[in-house]
Amino acid sequence: MDRSLGIVIPAYDPDIQRLERYLAALHDEFDPETLRIELDAPDEATLDAVGRLPAEVNVVPYRRGKGAAVTAGFEALETGRYCFLDADGSTPAASAREIVDALDDADLAVGSRRHPEAHVVGHQTVARRLLGDGFAWVARRLLDADLYDYQCGAKAVTAETWAEVREHLYEPGFAWDVEFVAMAAALGRRVVEVPIEWEDAPGSTVDPLRTALDMGRALFVARHRAKRIQDSRLHGALAASRPEPVALVDREEG
Repeated sequence: MDRSLGIVIPAYDPDIQRLERYLAALHDEFDPETLRIELDAPDEATLDAVGRLPAEVNVVPYRRGKGAAVTAGFEALETGRYCFLDADGSTPAASAREIVDALDDADLAVGSRRHPEAHVVGHQTVARRLLGDGFAWVARRLLDADLYDYQCGAKAVTAETWAEVREHLYEPGFAWDVEFVAMAAALGRRVVEVPIEWEDAPGSTVDPLRTALDMGRALFVARHRAKRIQDSRLHGALAASRPEPVALVDREEG
């Protein structure tokens, strides 16, 4: 089993000092073969600051979205295991280690803030918690993966599983997380949930209401695509009546 590790961090307008501390902690915890930042739409000051950090940096002059950034980062890796983590460092390096190590017995390991054994520091607002909990409740009833948390920005996957899942991913934004889990489960890959320590970081760029609406739509789309993978005649017929979308890995940047 190839245990070499590549870590991807999608970043848009990151807190540089926080990111620098996080990179240092990840280097200390893992000494990964690759630590790569996928940086979207930086201004000159951000570009200069990130360029001095101890990581590979891929810069795109526009905002791709989290899903597109992580996908691009994973496509550039040549390791046996892939992990992505949010740039705000909400998942401590020690918890990231538990997620990566879970791949010893799984194909996809999903960090979980909502698991009963998770430890959350600095809770989200009530509105964001209720939206997240409600989404997870619905997702458990629609998808093959039975999890407490589908959206946590800390997941790890084997290179073999990524090679199978990659062509089924279409969502460029935050909905990519649930699509990723749904496709892996639909393909029969073993998905495990890992309770983590998690710190709610201030200054989120996410609009809770808009994100909730987008995620609700994406959940039903992910269910549809999962059923197509499993050869559902109904969902195959529905897909035949619509234009075929282009997977993220097949899209040209621009």
